[in-house]
Amino acid sequence: MAHVHSAGVPQGSASPRPDGRHRLTPFWRHYLQMVGAMMVGMIATGAVFLSVTGARTWDEVTVDHPTAALLAMAVGMTAPMVLWMAHMGMSRRSTDEMAAAMVLPVVPCLLLVWSGITPSAQCGLYCVLMLVAMWAVMRHRRDEYSLEG
Repeated sequence: MAHVHSAGVPQGSASPRPDGRHRLTPFWRHYLQMVGAMMVGMIATGAVFLSVTGARTWDEVTVDHPTAALLAMAVGMTAPMVLWMAHMGMSRRSTDEMAAAMVLPVVPCLLLVWSGITPSAQCGLYCVLMLVAMWAVMRHRRDEYSLEG
């Protein structure tokens, strides 16, 4: 059953505007802001990693340096998200939980590389696991993430 705001709109859904269009709820707006901050970090980390390794493509990096690529992406995406959450005034607990949701999903991907199951970093799998983990943390604390602010 959906949790309902006092205005009668289920949390996590779009709220109708007077013109009939929908707007993002605070929950989804916050989620997309964090994804945006992470994308900035991902692009910056990728660019730095490519220049440091001399690789021509990210695929080359994921094969030649899979562990380092996964760890760099985990840190490179988590750092700007943490800064964004601090800027938005989120609690230390929420920021720590979200950072854990972003870093812990790298473990299964590292295990795939270290066990020889996959020869390259599975950055796509890592991103999917991370986005689901972030959503789960936000859903668990939906009252905090659904506040206007």
